[in-house]
Amino acid sequence: IPLQQKYHARIYVTLRSSVLDPAGTAVRSGLEHMGYTDVESVRIGKYIEVNLHATNEPQARQQLEEMCDRLFANPVIENYRIELS
Repeated sequence: IPLQQKYHARIYVTLRSSVLDPAGTAVRSGLEHMGYTDVESVRIGKYIEVNLHATNEPQARQQLEEMCDRLFANPVIENYRIELS
């Protein structure tokens, strides 16, 4: 059995730029009502942390990409970025 290493991943999921973000629009409007009139736009996303064991970094990254495609993100309307350490 190959020795496995522990990896820590930070995953950022955001809506694609072509997709409207009603939550971001609502937050921007709220900020404007609070006096923050210089805010041009707001986009809302998700932040996910995952700790996992894998034989090597490519294997860890492959597993994380599968998790994103199958559960964490909707690939039709969202992008994701993985930071692995």
